[in-house]
Amino acid sequence: MIVASSHTNILLASAALLLGATAVPALAQDAPPPPTSAEGKEDLAARLNGDSVTIGIGGAYLPDYEGSNDYRLAPGPVAIGTIKGFAFSVVGNRASVDLIPNRPGQSIDLQFGPVGVINFNRSALSTIEDTRIRALGKRSAAIEVGGYVGIGKTGIITSPYDKLSVSLSYRQGVSGAHRSYTWQPTVTYITPLSRKAAAGLIGSAQYSGQGYADSYFSISPAQSLASGLPTFNARKGWRNYSVGGFLTYSLTGDLLHGFKVVAGGTYTRALNDFSYSPIVRIAGSKNQWLGAVGVAYTF
Repeated sequence: MIVASSHTNILLASAALLLGATAVPALAQDAPPPPTSAEGKEDLAARLNGDSVTIGIGGAYLPDYEGSNDYRLAPGPVAIGTIKGFAFSVVGNRASVDLIPNRPGQSIDLQFGPVGVINFNRSALSTIEDTRIRALGKRSAAIEVGGYVGIGKTGIITSPYDKLSVSLSYRQGVSGAHRSYTWQPTVTYITPLSRKAAAGLIGSAQYSGQGYADSYFSISPAQSLASGLPTFNARKGWRNYSVGGFLTYSLTGDLLHGFKVVAGGTYTRALNDFSYSPIVRIAGSKNQWLGAVGVAYTF
């Protein structure tokens, strides 16, 4: 939905799940009974696991930088889908591909593939309201690349079409502000509410290395003099955790085809030295909220 710092990735990924991945649980409580014949079941499986692409655009209300207590509006695009069984997503500043193809009728979804992020945190001082943070200096946009593994199970709680997924990703900074790493475990749950509506929940956490802590949360003596914030040497560790919820509703057609609207939000809490940094503790807040709304079309 937006192009922003890497801690917004949980929001982007969740919005993407509801914008595009709802094709799997598209038949819901008010749908007609599933076909009983083998041929009918094969047709249903083919439709649920067939090729589809969703494109969309939206806006989000998000912090100025990671740890900020000032907020702003920002737009961004979404493209997500499945081609010949291979799932992909390009959502704001994040892109990923699942190299394990989905098969018609499968209930277990094994996931493995590359992921890339462009981290824009504090790379544009004009978007930061706090003069103390601007005085710390601009950070170059960081390119982070890596991969992820995961597993999903369809038919868990509410219907044969809800889905629970667990994944773990690793990203390494290869250029820009930092050359450090981030581990991110994520749990997502999506369930249909009707042929036109679906809801999702997501939880995630991030563990970042020393280079990331130094780049965005440490304050040198020179930076202290310029900003008025005290010096601080941040240490690596668990950076934050996030929880969120999302809803999507089809304006035309159903969840498999047509226009839809999606809305949601997340709560993120900074942890350990990342929360003790004056960038967060004095100038910002360890509690952050994000909200997004957008429209999309699935074909």
